[in-house]
Amino acid sequence: MKYGVLFALSFLLPGFVQGEEPMAATSGKARFKPPISQDDIPERYRLDAHEFDWQMKFKKALPSVGVDVFEVTFPSPVKTKHPENNTVHAEYYRPKVVGKIPCVIVLDITGGDQMLSRVIARHLAQNGIGGLFVQMAYYGPRRPKNASVRLLSPDVDQTIEGVRQTVLDLRRAAAWMESQPEIDPVKLGIMGTSLGSFVAALTAEMEPKLGRVCVMLGGGGFVDAYWDHPLVIPIRNVYATLGGSKQKVKERIAPIDPITCAANLRDRKVLIVGAKKDEIVPPRMAEALWEATGKQRIIWLDAGHYTAALYFVGGMRSVVEHFE
Repeated sequence: MKYGVLFALSFLLPGFVQGEEPMAATSGKARFKPPISQDDIPERYRLDAHEFDWQMKFKKALPSVGVDVFEVTFPSPVKTKHPENNTVHAEYYRPKVVGKIPCVIVLDITGGDQMLSRVIARHLAQNGIGGLFVQMAYYGPRRPKNASVRLLSPDVDQTIEGVRQTVLDLRRAAAWMESQPEIDPVKLGIMGTSLGSFVAALTAEMEPKLGRVCVMLGGGGFVDAYWDHPLVIPIRNVYATLGGSKQKVKERIAPIDPITCAANLRDRKVLIVGAKKDEIVPPRMAEALWEATGKQRIIWLDAGHYTAALYFVGGMRSVVEHFE
């Protein structure tokens, strides 16, 4: 799902002006503190109290918009057989402002070339909000060089475990944000687009520190949304002859469907941006998550999944307001 250079034309060009501002690499320890009770969090997504090491080094300055960019790494709490995937990589877009700042985790799209997430993180930062673009499991530098493994895979077990790892990685990312002196620990948020929006919603359900959530071109209720899709019916019919059912599929993917624990977001601030003509994520998915999270704010774009790019500039105004 590549959105092309459309976004860059309006947002990214000023950021290409890079300054020569060397800064020493830094490192430290962050402490993850779980909520007093994790009863509302499924066991697979729980983390006990612990400390972890992190490293941060200066990448570039964007003086025209008052933003510095840093590369951040820390170990994943999940160890897989692929060494590259066991280190979490992130880019921190830090605004040059005085005082404490909000900070938002930003997640990428399915076929992410990472441009969209960088544009979003940069735009947040130039509006006084820190943007932490985090690579999901098996994305970017986390993708094994000699293996075809991906976060989304026909292997359902692999996908479920990849999503679990990403959620736990992002819980650590929230703890990292808490550890930074310029970030206000009570003003943490998360957002994503398309695939990233599903992971963002799921992560927020498991991490109470993330008080504000933005779901762009996503939602919840995979099975209800796709069960009667023309492309799915032939597969569904074969599955039924083998003893499968709609309920069995729901139970199988419940751990990664944001609709399962959507009630956890009723006490947060949730913004959902949906596309009325979305051909990839049916609009009913956005509506289902909106209802399940307490019917908070939802914005409808008169667009499809890809043509939603035409509304990006205006949509980001609402996103900035949400996280401010």
